Amino acid sequence: MSTINGEKASIEIVEGGVRAWLEQVVVGLGLCPFAAKPLLEARVRIDVSLAQTPEELAGDLHLGLCRLEETPAAELETSLLVVPNMLADFYDYNDFLDIADAMVEEGDWEGVIQIASFHPHYQFAGTELSDAENFTNRAPYPIFHLLREASLEAVLAVYPDPEAIPERNIQLFQNMDKAAIKALFPYCFR
Repeated sequence: MSTINGEKASIEIVEGGVRAWLEQVVVGLGLCPFAAKPLLEARVRIDVSLAQTPEELAGDLHLGLCRLEETPAAELETSLLVVPNMLADFYDYNDFLDIADAMVEEGDWEGVIQIASFHPHYQFAGTELSDAENFTNRAPYPIFHLLREASLEAVLAVYPDPEAIPERNIQLFQNMDKAAIKALFPYCFR
């Protein structure tokens, strides 16, 4: 169980918060133009890790990587490993990303699965914490998003000007007023 505002949160609450973020922010704002279809087709898995140690979390991540590799894309397109009980500090999360990347390499998943990172306090290098572009990778909890590289390459090949997606997303948040951002990301302003 995780603690949200001093209260215990169930797996269902954590999963519901992530699903709402996917629907309202990722798909609703069009941050990822490829997310709507697998979400509507129930091919997005949300796993909530109750890990308390890096070793437990590494085990949950390994399980998620194996599951994604072993399950056909027609059944499971992508997977999110949500970590409500640890890595609240963005720098700790960033350090664990090194472990996650090493797991991908050691598990021979390079070129097969990649990990995208999301965190409530996500901060790109060279930015201030409050800079708008950081919201493109903010989420209600620390999340490791496991993506199939073949699927990503397939949609990027047919999407017009995919290189413009990050810049468009940054512009979206730069043009959004602070009240709208607070409404979408209340967990970033507690």
